[in-house]
Amino acid sequence: QVQLVESGGGLVQAGGSLRLSCEASGRTFNRYGLGWFRQAPGKEREFVGRISSGSFRYYTDSLKGRFTINRDNAKNTVYLQMNSLKPEDTAVYFCAADPAGGSSWSIWGQGTQVTVTS
Repeated sequence: QVQLVESGGGLVQAGGSLRLSCEASGRTFNRYGLGWFRQAPGKEREFVGRISSGSFRYYTDSLKGRFTINRDNAKNTVYLQMNSLKPEDTAVYFCAADPAGGSSWSIWGQGTQVTVTS
């Protein structure tokens, strides 16, 4: 069973960049779809994007062009590169795995805080 550990969150000025990492344990990592989500205080969890085991990517339209998901199977790690950050991007960011397919997102990381100041 895969476990996910996130890192890379922090404080950044508007217009800056951050790269979040999510390192996974488990020998079946290469077969899993992986996704990123975020949740701001008082708001529901929001889908950011996903990457399939074959590296097909899909993003929320409003974030497309600023956020990029990549995976490195050799390192058991998925990344979220965030550029041109805005204050409204402030949230706790989570990675998730989809071992069963169909975007079930049954395995989650602990989350990492991203704060964007103006």
